[in-house]
Amino acid sequence: MTYQIVTVCTGNICRSPMAEYALRQALEEEGLADRVEVASVGTSGWEIGNPVDSRAGALLARHGLDAGPHRARQMDASELEQADLILTLDHDHVGPVQRLLGGEAGEKVRMVRSFDPDQPSDTGIRDPWYGDESDFDLAWDQITAATDGIIDHVRRDLGEDGR
Repeated sequence: MTYQIVTVCTGNICRSPMAEYALRQALEEEGLADRVEVASVGTSGWEIGNPVDSRAGALLARHGLDAGPHRARQMDASELEQADLILTLDHDHVGPVQRLLGGEAGEKVRMVRSFDPDQPSDTGIRDPWYGDESDFDLAWDQITAATDGIIDHVRRDLGEDGR
């Protein structure tokens, strides 16, 4: 059985693909890539079929990640129901995910930054689309600050306590 993670933002062209690729890289480095799949979706259909935002793509490329194949998708109930962990990037993504899942949401819906060991009081990651490259850098830093915590959570779910 493959453990499934879905990252969720608004349009699926900035934050959720950044989180998807960051997690894929971390899972590969931790030797978990063969047991964990990561996908990303948006709450809206505004960007369906579009590639990753050019600024997010450039940031990912600077980190050795190729987001060229990415195409924006909108979330659907069946994919979210099958997911083991659903990671929302900002507060306004939680409600749409919970409404789509109904009673199936439970504890598998979490904010990305809830895994940050510094436990920020605001776990939202603001949409960098409205800003410049520095906003993308900030979103990346916020995502990657939570990556180790997410990996630890996945290890526990897989029954592998510790590294």
